[in-house]
Amino acid sequence: MISIPKGTKDILPKDVYKWQLAEETFRKTAEKYGFTEIRTPIIEHTELFSRGIGDTTDVVQKEMYTFEIAGRSLSLKPEGTAGVGRSFIENKLYADGLPAKYYYITPCYRYEKMQKGRQREFHQFGIEVFGSDKMMADAEVILLAYDFLTSVGIDDAKLHINSIGCPKCRAEYRKALQDFLRPNYDRLCDTCKSRFERNPMRILDCKSPECQKIAEGAPHMLDYLCEDCRSAFDELKALLDVYGIPYEVDPGIVRGLDYYTKTAFEFISDKLGSQATVCGGGRYDNLIEQLGGPATPGVGFGLGIERLLLILEASGKEPKAPSVCDVMVCGLGESAKEAALKLTKQMRESGIRVIIDVMERGLKAQFKYADRAGARYVVVIGDDEMAKGVVSLRDMANSSQQEVPAGEIIDVLRRVYG
Repeated sequence: MISIPKGTKDILPKDVYKWQLAEETFRKTAEKYGFTEIRTPIIEHTELFSRGIGDTTDVVQKEMYTFEIAGRSLSLKPEGTAGVGRSFIENKLYADGLPAKYYYITPCYRYEKMQKGRQREFHQFGIEVFGSDKMMADAEVILLAYDFLTSVGIDDAKLHINSIGCPKCRAEYRKALQDFLRPNYDRLCDTCKSRFERNPMRILDCKSPECQKIAEGAPHMLDYLCEDCRSAFDELKALLDVYGIPYEVDPGIVRGLDYYTKTAFEFISDKLGSQATVCGGGRYDNLIEQLGGPATPGVGFGLGIERLLLILEASGKEPKAPSVCDVMVCGLGESAKEAALKLTKQMRESGIRVIIDVMERGLKAQFKYADRAGARYVVVIGDDEMAKGVVSLRDMANSSQQEVPAGEIIDVLRRVYG
């Protein structure tokens, strides 16, 4: 038997409505804030991610699905922002006027240890704003995430915010962090040893228990912010207060990707047994320039759909499964079958969701099928109904049945379903 690859998952018909509802809510929320959708390829040139995400990150060093074709290294996208940034530059979207505001719904791929809510193929909602260096953009992005999470029923996720500074103030912090870590350099994992000189902040994000222990008590970036970064962080907090969004300043948030500057934030839930990030993002003022485009500030977030649905399930707030159809039409006999097919077509053209039994089973079996599909009504057409010019309309909720003139049945059902 051919089985599904480890780390991937089928989204079955019994569950797909949850995805569709989450996607519909995300689209409506993003569009309410003036965002338009962008779609980028599943595969990109590997250097896009090494330049954009950073070659000292776990994502680039350990987790990407990378392969070579015709002498070019390609990778499955491990996250959404770099691809959107590449598209922004390549298609000269900056010429359309700023700010540029995009949302996306995309699969992503990372080869990593699987855990609850984390697969090797996973799916993200994402938001990107290019062009504004103002904290109003950061606050708007956070508000959108907050709005979406509360709209789908996650109203208890905690917002954690931090500032990870800019290249100017990070230089002083880098030296202080290296001085702190240096006495325990030999105990660091091999990956973190390679990060020590190039990007020691990544050590704070290491998943190794030993590295996490070494990093305890490390100096905080907040204590080394330059005047501009500190002023921006204070402004962000003031704007969140205006919006009425509760938050916690969390110096431990550094995010796992190198392109972040200044604002970093996460929405964290404890519904999966331990604190889990359901949404994370921040500002990346240097990303577009690093990718070869014009200097363009940016801010955005990524939100894991699998984890979102797990939190809804754990909270008892999963949406109820919708019915497959509104009506089932049963035709009994050859002449009635032809009439049933024509009526089914007319109903669908009128906007009514209709099924017909392609198995051509008996009436009792068809009623069972209608019940499983969630049909509220069953329309029965047999020889007796044909002779009288009527159909039998059965209400599945109370098993009552009435005759309706055949020419009026669509109007009767449209009144019921609006």
